[in-house]
Amino acid sequence: MFGLIGHSTSFQDAKRKALGLGYDHIAEGDLDVWCSAPPQLVEHVKVVSAIGKTIEGAYIDSCFVPEMLSRFKTARRKVLNAMELAQKKGINITALGGFTSIIFENFNLLQNKQVRNTTLDWKKFTTGNTHTAWVICRQLEQNAPLVGLNLEKAKVAVVGATGDIGSAVCRWLSNRTRVAELILVARQQQPLKDLQSELGGGEILSLGDALPKSDAVIWVASMPKTLDIDISLLKNPCLMIDGGYPKNLGEKFSGSGVHVLKGGIVEFFKDIGWNMMELAEMENPKREMFACFAEAMLLEFEDCHTNFSWGRNNISLEKMDFIGESSIRHGFSAVGLKSNLQTVAV
Repeated sequence: MFGLIGHSTSFQDAKRKALGLGYDHIAEGDLDVWCSAPPQLVEHVKVVSAIGKTIEGAYIDSCFVPEMLSRFKTARRKVLNAMELAQKKGINITALGGFTSIIFENFNLLQNKQVRNTTLDWKKFTTGNTHTAWVICRQLEQNAPLVGLNLEKAKVAVVGATGDIGSAVCRWLSNRTRVAELILVARQQQPLKDLQSELGGGEILSLGDALPKSDAVIWVASMPKTLDIDISLLKNPCLMIDGGYPKNLGEKFSGSGVHVLKGGIVEFFKDIGWNMMELAEMENPKREMFACFAEAMLLEFEDCHTNFSWGRNNISLEKMDFIGESSIRHGFSAVGLKSNLQTVAV
């Protein structure tokens, strides 16, 4: 069995969903009530792949909402409690979705293996970052030609290049896609220099210098809400892939020749009988999902019960090959731009 740990996009959305599920006592409470609410296994599902293999899965709502991010102890407890529930339910491999993986990594929850009387088995969990990185690269390769970009002549910037997903994307673009020029953008200079050395190339630039030079921009780090960008300075055409979380590029960019694509989203080849992706506001929630969630499904399809994506900067090209081939074989495809190529596709 595969598992998915997720959460609502806001406190108000969480309250509405809880009412729909019959958890009135939680739905009617204030944020403090939600801070103490335990995780809930809210849905079971069966999925049949394109090659006919059937697996079962479960969705666990962590009862975390983004409004809790400033409460360190609460956020930490929410993620660990959800992981404990997944392990107690006997789930083989569980993906950490949305902010849960960010909290796990940024708050260094690897130091918290013991949750009450349960010793967490890290092999039962994955961040899903390998599949996410592969999907983002595939989205670039498939959609760049649609907006008139030849990647062999294109300059591609990766914002958040030194993170787990960002560094994997950079490795792929340097070794497989072979873009004309790779631009590396991140906050800290030494990790950027280390990545540049590993790749054997890539230009290190600030975000302000990188954007006007780039034909395509892969945002792995979410754009700060306060960031103000002069869209007139961007190239035309310019492909923006919003691979961060939450996805907010569509709110910032609009203008002739700027194409924004939600990154790290995949679509299954047929409808899945679940409701869980409505929480994530997917355009087609019966088929679309975060690539990190799909990684847990793929690992279950492949009987590969291990923490496939774990730690930082451990994503290899070989792992990306494996998960990418599995993704295609079992019926997933990367979400692309709309056929009418509207300026902003969100």
